[in-house]
Amino acid sequence: MMLNDNPIFNISPIPLWLEDFSDIKKQLDTWRKQGVQDLRQYLFENPSLVVESTQKIKILNVNARTLELYEAHHFNHLCENLDQIFQQDMLNTHINELVELWEGKTHFSNTAVNYTLNGKRLDIQLRCIILPEHEHDWSQVLISTENITPYRDACRLEEKNRQLAESRFNFSPTSLWVEDFSSIKTRLDQLKKIGIEDFTTFLDVHPDFIQQCIKEIIITDVNQATLNLFCATDKATLLQNIHKVFSHEMTQTFRCQLLDLWNGKIHHQHEAVNYALDGSIRHVLLQFTVFPGFEDTWSTVQVALVDITARKKAENYLEYLGKHDVLTKLYNRTFYTEEINRLERSMQRPISCIFIDLNGLKEVNDLYGHDAGDELLRRMGNVLNQLIQNTQYTASRIGGDEFVVLLPNADEPSLKNCLDSLHELMYIDNQYNSTIPISLSLGHASSTLGERIEDTLKRADAAMYLQKKAYYMRLKPL
Repeated sequence: MMLNDNPIFNISPIPLWLEDFSDIKKQLDTWRKQGVQDLRQYLFENPSLVVESTQKIKILNVNARTLELYEAHHFNHLCENLDQIFQQDMLNTHINELVELWEGKTHFSNTAVNYTLNGKRLDIQLRCIILPEHEHDWSQVLISTENITPYRDACRLEEKNRQLAESRFNFSPTSLWVEDFSSIKTRLDQLKKIGIEDFTTFLDVHPDFIQQCIKEIIITDVNQATLNLFCATDKATLLQNIHKVFSHEMTQTFRCQLLDLWNGKIHHQHEAVNYALDGSIRHVLLQFTVFPGFEDTWSTVQVALVDITARKKAENYLEYLGKHDVLTKLYNRTFYTEEINRLERSMQRPISCIFIDLNGLKEVNDLYGHDAGDELLRRMGNVLNQLIQNTQYTASRIGGDEFVVLLPNADEPSLKNCLDSLHELMYIDNQYNSTIPISLSLGHASSTLGERIEDTLKRADAAMYLQKKAYYMRLKPL
């Protein structure tokens, strides 16, 4: 019984074609006699031969499922419109088939693109076998054309989503890191298994545990924004110099991360300090998340670093402005008041202070202009900054021409040393600026046992006022 008479052929749920390849065999034999060796190359160079070869195939029969798949009314309707079914997409597939047959294979499979007679695109899993007892002439070849369009559509969608995800990762303006934290999870699980409950105390007792965990982080990938943020030319350069990026400041940040992970917070954020490869600082907001599906292993986590360096600089500058006098670079009255309150609550005793008033600032402003007066104030600020550098003392501008130096833990001898240094610095400054020398009225005091700081300050202020009064008395005409 011929295959096309077999009821299984007709009722098969898979589209089946019974075809005659005998003329194809003759064609291949002819090319061999002509000396063709690399058939694939030969056909690529002579594409018209591929078209001619397809026309040598004779379709003997198809089953009902084939007519249904290709939306044909009957067998003749199908055969009369093969050029619509097998369009240009099929030429490469046919080359593969010819090469398979050329190499002596009697059965093979390929994927191909066909079209229904109504123009719908079909992804096909094509399987071809030369039927037994027809190997000598290839007069009966069975071909199945299974529709795998839904599967291929799913693959294409998956590939599209993968490419989209990669693009979002690579071109994100935020620094993104993909890392493997599985070794860290293993370490934490082991600690819990042996009965560790107070993880904070454990880290206090074993600070080296933090460094061990840091070394076990595996960086899988970083995006371009990461390279830009840390001034790295490529990923290899960044990874080779990762110790420069995560300096000692990261230890405290990572400690906080470990505590979060210990407490089950697999999504958390912290501010951190990193460094670019050129040595410049990077303040970042670190956002950590374990990817969905990896909660049990932490083998894939994402770390996003938002650069907040500019914001931190702005915050620091605003904080500086809140406590400093811009002209003299000394502390301002707000800081001075807070410092007095702090010292009053502290145990730092004795406390000494120096009240300073610039003599004749108004006259300098009147005679030489306010720029000259501002220059006097800047000089005074420079002198006082030199006076207190490398000490715990503070100097504040508390009024237009009034300054106070606070000396915690300074007794009378320490106060005298500070005053001597102040006179020396003023002498040097006036030597370099002899045109408009600075004249000061000074008052100073050291706290006595049980005395409130406020009372010490009043004594110093009163002494300064007496000097100020004496200065102006000397200026009065007789």
